[in-house]
Amino acid sequence: MTVPGLPMAVPSRDLPTRVRIHEVGARDGLQNEKATVPTEVKAEFVRRLADAGLTTIEATSFVHPKWVPQLADAEALFPMVAGLPVELPVLVPNERGLDRALALGARRVAVFASATESFAKANLNRTVDEALAMFEPVVSRAKAESVHVRGYLSMCFGDPWEGAVPVPQVVKVCRALLDMGCDELSLGDTIGVATPGHVVALLAALDEAGVPASSLGVHFHDTYGQALANTLAALQQGVTTVDASAGGLGGCPYAKSATGNLATEDLVWMLRGLGIDTGIDLGRLVATSTWMAAQLGRPSPSRTVRALSHEDSEEH
Repeated sequence: MTVPGLPMAVPSRDLPTRVRIHEVGARDGLQNEKATVPTEVKAEFVRRLADAGLTTIEATSFVHPKWVPQLADAEALFPMVAGLPVELPVLVPNERGLDRALALGARRVAVFASATESFAKANLNRTVDEALAMFEPVVSRAKAESVHVRGYLSMCFGDPWEGAVPVPQVVKVCRALLDMGCDELSLGDTIGVATPGHVVALLAALDEAGVPASSLGVHFHDTYGQALANTLAALQQGVTTVDASAGGLGGCPYAKSATGNLATEDLVWMLRGLGIDTGIDLGRLVATSTWMAAQLGRPSPSRTVRALSHEDSEEH
């Protein structure tokens, strides 16, 4: 911390005492970078994130290289970080991706579904039902190997082609993912249009459908500056897993004004002020994001990174 005692911790009775941050910077944060990030830099990024106290770090994605060229080095990267004492989930789009991940000893995988037909078509070239059918054998085989499976669900709060997404539509796909065996779901605000009331309504509907908050994570983008407000609303409903990206890396290619994923540092600052434990060393995390920003050749969009690194530079 640059200033001892700040932010002042003021706990609230309606919030959890601990939150697990699912760090997505090394995968979701880097996947849309145009310039290829060297594999060793990615591995060092993951190591530094682990040193900062993050316990779940999404490492890479076993997609076909032509789909996401930035992650074409998954086979080379994963063994470089596999020995770290943290959970290292990886994305697997299909059975071939699962084969590649299992061959390297991955114990946590994720599939990537959509709540809307338009995005399913654009992202997977399938209908929602066809995508779910594709994931079913992936999830089944992973569970047979005692591998933890996360189900990502995109466009839970809005779609660039369809507009507002009906809550029952999202609930239906969530229920299908859980029924096929997913251990955990991540609700994605892919274009950053969610607001707190919408978050509360969706979580309430999911609870009524037998999808408890304990099985959910939230993944907010900060396109309209709502990511922290939406996160707080989710925490008030019992969610204890929040996706975030170190330094605010990443974004959505479908929203031209998107400012990227919720920055892990901004989230940690808020949680610290609420008296919520994350186990993360904020100083080390800021240093990691500052280092990564230098590798990418541009400043971090995280407000907390900018504030603390600026203060540090003035002190020295």
